[in-house]
Amino acid sequence: MLKVGLTGNIGSGKSLVAKIFSIFGVPVYHADQESRKFLGDIFVKEKILGLFGENILTTTGEIDRHALATIVFSDERALRRLDSILHPMVIDDFMHWCETFREHPYIIHEAAIIFESGVAGIFDRIIHVSCSQEIAIERVMKRDGIDAISVLKRMKFQMENAEKASRSDFVIRNDGTEMIIPQVLSINGQLSEISAQGNP
Repeated sequence: MLKVGLTGNIGSGKSLVAKIFSIFGVPVYHADQESRKFLGDIFVKEKILGLFGENILTTTGEIDRHALATIVFSDERALRRLDSILHPMVIDDFMHWCETFREHPYIIHEAAIIFESGVAGIFDRIIHVSCSQEIAIERVMKRDGIDAISVLKRMKFQMENAEKASRSDFVIRNDGTEMIIPQVLSINGQLSEISAQGNP
């Protein structure tokens, strides 16, 4: 079984690409989504409150993800501190998750910051979803109901699109110039063949 990382900067459409792979029967681990469940862990909560204070709590005593995001996307040091808490837990959870799908040719780990978090080495192959910054900004503004400045604040903590593409084994263009499904089908075929050959 190959471990395949699927990444792309905010607004690239990597979640859509992940969904297409899933429709084709490929198991997909959504790292950003899975990391949220750890926010409810009492020990994780204590660590986060120790870093950011109780102002990030909701009226019911839960961590307010929007308030937390506002802080970390305005301060790279704060973001790295949060990542240092959550990322090891997410990777450990992912490794256990992989055991469930050992018989599959390959599985996908979808995450925005595979390169930035230093975990690229655990994957046999990496797919990068690419689009222009202008398109990405428009998508995020529409999706999250925020302005362009807020989107750019989030983007500044991510590696340049071209750099990610150069480090990846496959690149899917999601800027409207090429259809996505044929690109996914092509990569699916290549990954299945690599897995069958037993040559990660």
